[in-house]
Amino acid sequence: MISLCCLNSKVKRNIIQFILLYIIFTGSELYGINPIVAGSTPVNLNNRDTLKDNQILYNGRIWKNLYYMVQGDQFLFSTMFLTGSLTIRGKSFENISIMYDLYKDEILTPVSPGIMLQLNKEMVDSFSILFQNKTYHFTRFPEDSLEGLKGYVNLLYRGKIALYIKYSKKIDRQKTEGENGKFYLITRIYLMKDNKVSLITGKRDLFKIFIEDKALIKDFIKRNKLLVSKNEPESFIPVIKYYDSISQ
Repeated sequence: MISLCCLNSKVKRNIIQFILLYIIFTGSELYGINPIVAGSTPVNLNNRDTLKDNQILYNGRIWKNLYYMVQGDQFLFSTMFLTGSLTIRGKSFENISIMYDLYKDEILTPVSPGIMLQLNKEMVDSFSILFQNKTYHFTRFPEDSLEGLKGYVNLLYRGKIALYIKYSKKIDRQKTEGENGKFYLITRIYLMKDNKVSLITGKRDLFKIFIEDKALIKDFIKRNKLLVSKNEPESFIPVIKYYDSISQ
C-alpha cells in the first residue's frame, strides 16, 4: 500500500475527492466520525449532476464534532440540516442540505448517511438557508478583506449602504460546572458606507454615521414611530432605506 505522506498535495487531493465520491455513490461509511445529528442524514445527490459538479460541491474535508461534551451546540438556528443553496466559484447549487458551524465559521453538508463534509471556505462565494419560512442570505468576506468583515455574514440590506449581521458562538467555561463549558451566541450588526465598516450598537451609532442628516433621520424615526434596537437588527432597515433615498 502506498502511503499518502509520500504523495504530493495535488495527488492527495485527487485521492481524497475520489474517496468522497465513492462514499456518495456507494453509501459506504467512514468509521470514527461523530456527527452531532442522530438518525438518518440527508444526502445532496442529484442524478443529473455530473462528476465535475460533484467534485466542485464536495470539496472539503470530513467533519468531526470535537465539542460534543460542551453544553448547547455550535450551530446557527438548529442542530438539524436546513435546506438552502450554495454558490461555489460562481456555480449555484439549489436545495442543498446545510448546517452552519458558528464556532468555526464553517459550512457543513452531508455526503453519505452519518458523514458530513466541511466545505472549502475559500471556494464558497455565498449561501442561503431557510429557517421557519424565512430565507437568510450569507456572503463571504475573505480573511484579508479590507472592509473589516471576515468570513460569512448575513446580508440584511444592500443599497448605497449595506447592513450585515455577523453571527458567532463562543464557549463560556466560567459559568458552568466542570471543564467543558457552554456555547453562547454573539450577534453583531455592521453597516458599510463608502467601503467603511462600522459596528452598530444602537441609534447613536447611526446618528454618528449620518451626522450631516441627523435631524432628518431623527424626524423620520419620530414621525413613523419606529423602534430601532440592536435586539431587532431588521429594525434598522427602514432608517437606512430612508437615508439611501435622501442621500446624493
